[in-house]
This record gives sequence, C-alpha cells and structure tokens, in this order.
Amino acid sequence: MGEGSVVSNEELAEIMLSLQTKGCHNINLVSPTHVVPYILEALEIAAARGLNLPLVYNTGGYDSIETLKLLDGIIDIYMPDMKYSDDKTAEHLSGIKDYPKVNKAAVKEMHRQVGDLQIDESGVAGRGLLVRHLVLPNGLAGTQEIVSFLAQEVSTNTYLNIMAQYHPCYQAFSLPRLARPVSEAEFAEATRLAHQPGLDRLDKHNFPQLRPTPR
Repeated sequence: MGEGSVVSNEELAEIMLSLQTKGCHNINLVSPTHVVPYILEALEIAAARGLNLPLVYNTGGYDSIETLKLLDGIIDIYMPDMKYSDDKTAEHLSGIKDYPKVNKAAVKEMHRQVGDLQIDESGVAGRGLLVRHLVLPNGLAGTQEIVSFLAQEVSTNTYLNIMAQYHPCYQAFSLPRLARPVSEAEFAEATRLAHQPGLDRLDKHNFPQLRPTPR
C-alpha cells in the first residue's frame, strides 16, 4: 500500500542502535520471517558497534524449523501466535495449509532454544518464550487443544497471552461464525481452559473486570 521505506542492512543496523540509544528495552522484529537473511546481516553490523539489547522475534507462528535454527543463539525472546488448532479452520479462514502442524513444531523449537520466559524485578522480559492466543468467537481458535499442547508438550510454565480483541471487519461479516466480537463469557471460558492443564502464567487482555484482584 505504499507505506514504509526500503532500507539497506547498514540503515537497519543504525535504526537498531538508535533504539538502544533512546533507552528501548528490546529490538522487536515484527513479522520478520521473509527477511531473516537481511536482519542477520544488519545484526552483525549493529553488534560490532555495541548493540546488546534483547532481540524479540514477533511472528504469526508459521515458521520453518530450518529458519528458526538459523536464529539459535541470536534471538532472545520468541513471541509467536498460536492462531488455530484445526487444519480446516486455518485453511478456510486464513488460506494457510498445515498451520497447526507447522505452528506446534515451531513453538517447540523456539522453547528448546530459549526456554520459559524470564522477567526481571522491574517486569521486563529478557529471554524466553511468550505465546499469544487470540480468542475467536464460537471456539474457532481451538483454545482447548492449544493450551493442552502447551502444557503437555512445551511447559506448564509457558507464559501465555490470551487476547480478546478480535474485531470483525471486511469479509468476516460474510462468515456468520466470525461476524461478531468475542463475548466476555467466551473469554472467561478460554481463561478457564488455560488454567485446567496447569498454565498459570496468563496475561489476559481486554476484559479487565475478569482479572484477579491484586493481593
């Protein structure tokens, strides 16, 4: 859509160093999968000039193991989505094949590399895995299967961000099961499902009245 601008590897390195100078907590690489080679080249330049901030890999979770292995020892925080637990739903709603299989393998590899999320006394993350799960109306995201996978095959100490901000727009209105926002009851149910298998590190967005009372 004509937004953004083309930058060289050198310019990208300068951007990273500028963020560090401004006091940012990390370098957040958003949807970076298709430009990993250029990011690595820019990081080599920036690191040689003193870049030492944690690097965040902020992704939709449809990442190949081959790409992730290139990042082993480089990325500090992985922040993948787990969008769907059902193949047909993923293909129908997002036009993507084998999403659950690819997504689960990617999340396991990410956790192998960085482990559970580590947060310092000031509440700033320094290393580890943070999984995001957007609750969809009518159970379309498959929360039950996703939280069970995380608890059984990754770690019960997984930091899970449960999000309720789904808002229908554009073609979603032509799909009756997607044509409305998530209800508070659906969000509460997703949270309950996450607690069931022992996932207690939950960050719950959008319905603050459902947050536990601070002690």
